[in-house]
Amino acid sequence: MIRQFIGFCLLSLACTSAAQDVKETIYVAKEQRPLYDRDLFLYELLQQALKAAEYDVNIEHVKVHPHQQRTLMALSKGLVDLHWSMTSPAREKLAIAVKFPLFDGLIGKRVLIIHKAQYKRFKRITELAQLSRFTAVQGHDWPDTKILSSNGLSVKPIVNYQAMFDMVLHKKADYFPRSIVEAQSELLNQNNPALMIVPDYYLSYPARFYFFVNKDKAELAKNLEIGLKKLKHSGAYNALLQRYFDLNMLSNSHMLPLTNPFH
Repeated sequence: MIRQFIGFCLLSLACTSAAQDVKETIYVAKEQRPLYDRDLFLYELLQQALKAAEYDVNIEHVKVHPHQQRTLMALSKGLVDLHWSMTSPAREKLAIAVKFPLFDGLIGKRVLIIHKAQYKRFKRITELAQLSRFTAVQGHDWPDTKILSSNGLSVKPIVNYQAMFDMVLHKKADYFPRSIVEAQSELLNQNNPALMIVPDYYLSYPARFYFFVNKDKAELAKNLEIGLKKLKHSGAYNALLQRYFDLNMLSNSHMLPLTNPFH
């Protein structure tokens, strides 16, 4: 009887130990489109933040449609655990926003992708009122679309990501505003010499890009915030940012400021 009891205790301890050894798996949304420097930066930042917080988990990627709002809805329904996005009051109701600006505000520094044949027209622009005569394209569910429109700019909301480049290329739209952390690698991927970035100025508005976590994963959100703050304090975050992005244009061109009433 004593032997049976000891055997039962040993078995219970073994099961408990095995259960403790099983790492949690978090499911990260992965949009079905080419990966750019922005994405690679975020994947590496996510891994570094979890490591800094000593939060040991397995990461699995779940392919999602490249529509931001649709992915955030999947997050709110528990179909994925983590995604990243520019924030808005509506988006922060769908999931836990880990309030650490992932690009240090650079997501709101918007350069203009245009057709090279249009450059002479764009070069003359010195103020926002002049830009309002041209038509931009933006994602139909992007917060940027509302921001640009609220500043008096003409914007065509588009569903398909690649179509926005094609519209600029075929002169069905005049320009495609992209963040300084997005535009350069996207142009490389397009591999079309007819497209260029206007080098003379950029748009700037307050904008934050956050990790968003499923509401049932509060511990994950807490540890991400801890890890990100540690990376910032140690200097590792700034080093990673500088390794991925060339920000020289921001100091060599002038800024056209916009407001963000949804900030």
